[in-house]
Amino acid sequence: MTYLTLLGSTGSIGTSTLDVVRRWPERFGIYALAAGRNVQLLAQQIAEFKPKVVVVADDQSLAELRAILKANNTAIPELGAGPRARVAAAAAQEAGFVMSAIVGVEGLEATYEAVRLAKRVGLANKEVLVASGKLVTEAMRASGAELIPVDSEHNGAHQCFRAGLRREVSKLILTASGGPFRETPAADLAFVTPEQALNHPTWKMGQRITIDSATLANKGFEVIEACWLFDLAPKDVEVVVHPQSKVHAMVEFADGSVMAQVSATDMRMPIQYALTYPERADAPVPRLDWSQSARWTFDPPDFKKFPLLKLAYEAQETGGSATCTLNAADEVAVEAFLAGRISFPGIAALIAETLERVPVREARSVGEVLEIDRESRATARGIMEKGKIATTEAALRA
Repeated sequence: MTYLTLLGSTGSIGTSTLDVVRRWPERFGIYALAAGRNVQLLAQQIAEFKPKVVVVADDQSLAELRAILKANNTAIPELGAGPRARVAAAAAQEAGFVMSAIVGVEGLEATYEAVRLAKRVGLANKEVLVASGKLVTEAMRASGAELIPVDSEHNGAHQCFRAGLRREVSKLILTASGGPFRETPAADLAFVTPEQALNHPTWKMGQRITIDSATLANKGFEVIEACWLFDLAPKDVEVVVHPQSKVHAMVEFADGSVMAQVSATDMRMPIQYALTYPERADAPVPRLDWSQSARWTFDPPDFKKFPLLKLAYEAQETGGSATCTLNAADEVAVEAFLAGRISFPGIAALIAETLERVPVREARSVGEVLEIDRESRATARGIMEKGKIATTEAALRA
């Protein structure tokens, strides 16, 4: 029996992970659940999976959760709140597998500690490597931890790499759905609404990742993540737009052969792969129906229309803290767009300006990464308050 610490249990990845665990009660159990403030759903998860430890965002959420558990006559596990409690849950000896699925840098400390302690980690949180790729991969090499990607594209790449020797790989190809504005004229993007941007054509995800998919920032983050996961230079990671979202990644080898990973568009597939690796267990979702006619298309991305993809490549080339600033500014910009404070093109404009203003340096600890993150967020908010975005939007469009 393998016991899991699940960081981000009430999010989309968290609930899908619990669905996989539900299918394999003889193989997997839950040691700890860590969530934010959705205590109603968390209480239901506690009643079903009976974890030994539960962590929430803050003391107020803790009090609300305790009251719900008492009212429902649910056995109360060991309860905690905040970053230190998350780290303890991830580092616990009983946790044989840690699923890192907290959105943003909030999950960085706990994930880093799990890696440092040589645990097997399922990585569904892009920000861990985008903000702190060098530190995390150095810790992984030092401890011998297994870091198995759960993002569908990187999980697909992980599977493709098994087809040959690492030295035989010439490049990695990541696919992008293109988001809801793939065919929208660039001139019309200034008028799109948050509701339109949240209407993803393929995946059902949280708000931030859905907006990031619409701007292709998400694909840029995946390029950065792939560089750290598979020890690749940015030039060796290519992005192609594949609206059907059936091919998740491809690896081209030295002889010109290309291995592609194809599966249903359901996150339970890569989650189960990460949990059972190197074994392949029975499919957790319906298989693809090859008797039905289908057409798959692949096109190059439009870097001018979606400048955040180019900014991500450039940030990874720059190195140091540039990608941390990229991620922090993106989170601020997405929040501002959803609140109606900036336009859709303003997301890229704000991020570009923030990258210009925040100096690049080398973080030597997770604490320094978090400090750079805070500085970058403050800079992005300051730019918005001074109303500088319109000028930068025009520059990006030019």
